[in-house]
Amino acid sequence: MFISKINIRIRDTILDPQGKAVEHSLQSIGFNSVKDTRIGKYIELKIDASTEKEAGKITEEACRKLLANPVMEDYEFEIFPFGEKNK
Repeated sequence: MFISKINIRIRDTILDPQGKAVEHSLQSIGFNSVKDTRIGKYIELKIDASTEKEAGKITEEACRKLLANPVMEDYEFEIFPFGEKNK
């Protein structure tokens, strides 16, 4: 059993209106040093696989087919044995 930790983010070349709204809100309450804000997604999957390589293949396919929009988003992930104290 493995845990896959996935970070998905909008590509730098794509406008992020949600990130801009958060950035303006932070500045309006005094966080003037915030100059750029991007919003992304964090997803954890518990995967029943016999090897880390197999869990990675499953994660990659899930990202390509459903979790990330390949036109607008990039993703990266890490695989950990289930139960391991991790980041």
